[in-house]
Amino acid sequence: MAFSRRHFLTAGLGTAALGALSGCATPGTTSINSAPVIEPVAAGEKITLQYWAWLKDLQNVADVWNRQNPNVQVEAVWIPGGNAGGYQKLYSALAAGGGPDIGQVEMRSLPEFMLVNGLVDLSRYGAQDFADRYDPTLWGQVSYTGGVYGIPQDSGPMAFFYQPEVLDQVGATPPASWDDWAAIATELRGVDSYIDCFPLADASVFCAFATQAGAQWLRTEEGGWVINMTDPATLQVAEFFDRAIDQDLVQTGYGAYSPAWFAAAASGGIASCTTGSWGDALIQGVNGGSGKWRVAPMQTWSGTGYGSSFLGGSTAAVFANSKHPREALEFAVWMTTSQEGIDAMIANSGIGWSPAVGEIGASRRGPSEFFSGENYNEEILVPAAADQNPDWSWWPVTQQSFNILSDGFRQKAGGLALVDAVAQAEQQIITVFENKGLSIRKESA
Repeated sequence: MAFSRRHFLTAGLGTAALGALSGCATPGTTSINSAPVIEPVAAGEKITLQYWAWLKDLQNVADVWNRQNPNVQVEAVWIPGGNAGGYQKLYSALAAGGGPDIGQVEMRSLPEFMLVNGLVDLSRYGAQDFADRYDPTLWGQVSYTGGVYGIPQDSGPMAFFYQPEVLDQVGATPPASWDDWAAIATELRGVDSYIDCFPLADASVFCAFATQAGAQWLRTEEGGWVINMTDPATLQVAEFFDRAIDQDLVQTGYGAYSPAWFAAAASGGIASCTTGSWGDALIQGVNGGSGKWRVAPMQTWSGTGYGSSFLGGSTAAVFANSKHPREALEFAVWMTTSQEGIDAMIANSGIGWSPAVGEIGASRRGPSEFFSGENYNEEILVPAAADQNPDWSWWPVTQQSFNILSDGFRQKAGGLALVDAVAQAEQQIITVFENKGLSIRKESA
């Protein structure tokens, strides 16, 4: 789905509104992308790029590049996770006229940085030449009307991670559909096990399920934004989990990868987890779990949707105050598409699923001892990454929207249905857009 900066700035969105949107001062209203293209460094000139990210041991990855590129060195600077303080540091640095050359930005947060003129349009420096190296769906999530505002760094295609011994207790095999999933969940309650958790406090999981079903919550048209969170796909998912929660088929008392979850997974009280590819590393923390877990394709919605979805995903974005955007782009592409860059990120930073076409990383090829000798990365996750909703796109207040939806879901225990929470959230998100000076309308039935 293509967007333009003009769409974001519809209805006279000025500096004050931009500041309110990002929660801090903005770097100004003059876009770096209207300035002359910055020329590459002269032959023999030595420069140092800074990359601010929350990836652990990222300097070890940069050092692989540094050994091969003595004139273009990369210095990694650790920052907290995006909404845990990292984004505030990036916004503050931009406002002060500084900041890194490259910053880690989640795909869903790119539009907010675009609103404050924070990112370089990398198409000005030849980014489109590298498009065929990347998963088309992920490339679409960094592309806005001819521009490219981040290089895909990792993602999380989803799959069904499960314990065969627990499913065997009810004679079940991995579900092919969500209806099968519900039937197995019902049987598992008879042996005191839950098929999975449903996180009421994290709307991003519900969003991933709705995305799989074919939802597209926001899109742009001439003159502004169009919202539709009560479409058939989203309501199908909300109604499904309303029933699952009401029938006690899912655990809502704790979330995946919490201490309570690990204890339940180790004892068979949690049978499976439908999650992003990065969940494999966390599941390997289940006590005594080696050889007791397997992976299957994500279950699908009946008559609609896609074979998988994506949960999480980040980019390497070049920031507006970088004096060397061309060289920053070259490093970002090397890091995310070369085998040595991908292998280094997996080994040092535990990176999520590679966005590169045909290169998943050497350590992710072949059978996994923990996952019962299964070659799940190549057999399950490669196809999953290729069967995702290509029409989904993010909007300028995504995180605030998720907070609103999560607040509504928390009221489920008090009797508010998820279906009603989604409808209420839609109205509140419309108000947020209007308060920020962004034009928005509800899509007609």
